[in-house]
Amino acid sequence: MIKITFNAFSFLRKKLKEQNIPYVEAPMEFPDGFTPQDIIEQFGFSDGEVEAVFINRKVQPKDTILKNGDRIALLPPGTPGSYRLILGIKKVEQ
Repeated sequence: MIKITFNAFSFLRKKLKEQNIPYVEAPMEFPDGFTPQDIIEQFGFSDGEVEAVFINRKVQPKDTILKNGDRIALLPPGTPGSYRLILGIKKVEQ
């Protein structure tokens, strides 16, 4: 088992609250080999409801294998334009 700290933002919180799942600095345990995609599916979100996953404050792929002590945050679509670049959600096109 791995222990992580979980956060979710915006309308994702409402959906989690309806399921009585904590979503702010929430300690959670998952099986070894779990990924953010597994969390997204377990909590009943569609892929389109989660635009970005932060692992330890950096945008990472949804299929990243989580490690003990990781800090995870799920971000829905709708983050304003310039912040998308700053946060690493959208890459600068060259």
